[in-house]
Amino acid sequence: MTNDDLILQTITPVTHDLGGFKVHRTLPSRPRTMVGPFIFFDQMGPARLTVGTGIDVRPHPHINLATVTYLFEGAIAHSDSVGSVAVIEPGAVNLMTAGHGIVHSERSPSAERAVGPALSGIQTWLAMPEADEEIDPAFEHVAKADLPTVETPGARAPIVMGSLWGATAPTTTYAETIYADIVLDAGGSVPIDAAADERAIYIAIGDATLDGMTLEPRTLYVLRPGVTATLRSESGARAMLCGGEAFATPRHVWWNFVSSRQDRIEEAKRAWTAGEFPKVGGDDKEWIPIPAIPKTVSYP
Repeated sequence: MTNDDLILQTITPVTHDLGGFKVHRTLPSRPRTMVGPFIFFDQMGPARLTVGTGIDVRPHPHINLATVTYLFEGAIAHSDSVGSVAVIEPGAVNLMTAGHGIVHSERSPSAERAVGPALSGIQTWLAMPEADEEIDPAFEHVAKADLPTVETPGARAPIVMGSLWGATAPTTTYAETIYADIVLDAGGSVPIDAAADERAIYIAIGDATLDGMTLEPRTLYVLRPGVTATLRSESGARAMLCGGEAFATPRHVWWNFVSSRQDRIEEAKRAWTAGEFPKVGGDDKEWIPIPAIPKTVSYP
């Protein structure tokens, strides 16, 4: 099997240096903007921040999407406008459903700041099926111990969302979704089967091959539908497998807003500017102002 038989698209990241750590973004991109419901894919770090500092993502809004935070290292304190307060640590899942509108902040806990916070992980956004876009906002924390882990000699894979290799995560899904954290020891391998309409592999750390094809780190490889292959690492790697059902209708994206309707995004812009979104309890003294982004992007 040739590389072209395996890979439908290869998406290299746009990297942003945020002062102390880098973020590598592969979705949305010009070549492709969704893989199943995944419409945003960021790798944060890995990085070690200076003692006494930390990340401080001030309160900001979302609509019509779900955010998924999954850490390899470090901790992030989440607070939102439905009253949720949670600290996410490695191997757990924070799923925030924006619905008709939510505001949240993300900050380094004080204990992390005291020693110099570590930061390494993946943040994704999932587009919502049209029937669920305007549901009530919600927050869900799934502990590491509650995620099933599929293990083979030389490999282990916590299932973050959906069903893979005979195991099913308890994390809520709205569309058909697959999401797994694949940890390969030196010489380890796992089969990648045709478990969804659309699938992609992202090498976060280390080296890996797919049926002998070398995969570059921080690159998203969209697999051809129906193809099965073997993911292998000679010296050890950490990879994310993501995907799910193909969306039949386009999504519009502007800043933190995703929707099937352009007019809904315009309304969200107006509401945030007017201060009409709900507040984050205990973290309502500052916020991220609406940016000067020239236009909404529509993604098929």
